[in-house]
Amino acid sequence: MEKRIVVDPITRIEGHLRVEIEVKDNVIVDAYSSGTMVRGLEIILKGRDPRDAWAFTERVCGVCTTVHALASCRTVENALGIVIPPNAELVRNLMFCTQMIQDHVVHFYHLHALDWVDVVSSLRADPKATSALAQSISSWPKSSVGYFRDVQKRIKAFVETGQLGIFANGYWGNPSYKLPPEANLMAVAHYLEALEWQKEIVKVHAIFGGKNPHPNYLVGGVPAAINLNESNALNAERFAYVKKLLDDAKTFVEQVYIPDLMAIASFYKDWGAIGGGLENYLVYGDLPTNGYNDPSSFKFPRGAILGRDLSKVHEVDTADPDQVKEFISKSWYEYDSGKNSGKHPWEGQTNLNYTGPKPPYDQLNVEEAYSWLKTPRWKGHAMEVGPLARMLVGYASGREDFQEVVNAALTNLNVPVSALFSTLGRTAARGLETQLVVGWSQEFFDQLITNIKNGDTRLSTDYMWEPSDWPLMAKGVGMTEAPRGALAHWIVIKDKKIDNYQLVVPSTWNASPRDTKGQMSAYEASLIGTPVADPEQPLELLRTIHSFDPCIACAVHVYDEKGSYVHQIQTF
Repeated sequence: MEKRIVVDPITRIEGHLRVEIEVKDNVIVDAYSSGTMVRGLEIILKGRDPRDAWAFTERVCGVCTTVHALASCRTVENALGIVIPPNAELVRNLMFCTQMIQDHVVHFYHLHALDWVDVVSSLRADPKATSALAQSISSWPKSSVGYFRDVQKRIKAFVETGQLGIFANGYWGNPSYKLPPEANLMAVAHYLEALEWQKEIVKVHAIFGGKNPHPNYLVGGVPAAINLNESNALNAERFAYVKKLLDDAKTFVEQVYIPDLMAIASFYKDWGAIGGGLENYLVYGDLPTNGYNDPSSFKFPRGAILGRDLSKVHEVDTADPDQVKEFISKSWYEYDSGKNSGKHPWEGQTNLNYTGPKPPYDQLNVEEAYSWLKTPRWKGHAMEVGPLARMLVGYASGREDFQEVVNAALTNLNVPVSALFSTLGRTAARGLETQLVVGWSQEFFDQLITNIKNGDTRLSTDYMWEPSDWPLMAKGVGMTEAPRGALAHWIVIKDKKIDNYQLVVPSTWNASPRDTKGQMSAYEASLIGTPVADPEQPLELLRTIHSFDPCIACAVHVYDEKGSYVHQIQTF
């Protein structure tokens, strides 16, 4: 007997996501992913000064802020032939690393860990045994018996009030939870610690970009000045503070995040065969060490993998109109060329055309359009983007640093390479790349300090291009890797103004509806075959969807064609 399960909204994400699944004999046999909000940033940007685009696109989301500004600056620089100084590239790299480190830790503890950790079970834990467990896997100093006893008291106070507060709305007691009470208590304690730690590391953005979230950026460099003796510049004191923040981040990742990740994963190794979904992976790459125009120097290599074949990494060229196209056959948009055509983003259109039923409604009309997300394809293939894609491309590219951390994790868990292609592999990949990034961040910082000591303090181009120097028509593409995956902005500049601007964000790749050929995207494909122990509490669905770290970009509410208010989804 089949049963349709609707989860709307899926919480512990940024934005509004609806997922519907068909369950037969406690296994998911079909799935549909729907983005239930529309952004419209492309419409807002038309006719504006290209140099201002970063400030608008950065506000597409309250999480992935700095990477949108980075992609936007790069697309304008690419269109106008601007090359930024090495120090500006290093500062951008440091801001990139800071967001990725903070975002991944927040995702693991606050958005995903509770899919594996039973908070209420921690009340039955023995603080002494929890202390012994914590000390057996890490040298993190906060591991005494008294410390865990105090944490347990805090959780008990939540429960006794009848309201779990930040731990409300969980499927506590679900039979899919496997951790012993002591592991649950340790994880909850680190959940609370991570809340405090994460607000510190983002101060790097405030130092280099003036504020967080939404730090300042600049086409042609970064909006800061270096003067080691000036109080209002990047001085010796501020650089020392950045170094401390990066050192503290490395300690937290290595002594808390990674040990917890490996400990929790050891109880869920069966998930190394669940949630794999697509077999194709796409990475734009980032963190240049020899300038952005030299992709071979990227710490995250660029490339694509097809059919899980790790023996070959395909070249990626986002300027090639035959490589990246967006389709709308199942989306609430229209093209002048028809619903079944695909468009390269330089030719992209953002024409809203809501044709679905007026909410609230029981089920999506999946035979017609059912999402506000377009459906991007690379050479016609549905692609997964994100940490797993990045780790696989790095591994397949022969990079020793990638292979070292991946092989160590596989050995630690005693699982085969095939376990990478799964919900467990996706979750582990996020932690493993964080290990790499914290080390790289220190490399970038040391190189920046070396450059300054050698007398190079430039943070922007010596000659800033003025509109009078621009060509009448220019096109550019700016790429980066958001924490959730491949991100690119495409721009067409005409008569010194933005004529067309298109964003294709990571969750567009992963969460989009089916294409004209009926191919599923990553979310939908990953759910097929997933077991569901209790259809009334589809915890397994959340595990796989959350393993992608969904982020449906922030946007306006939905209005009808006459401008009348239609619906607002309340998240909790």
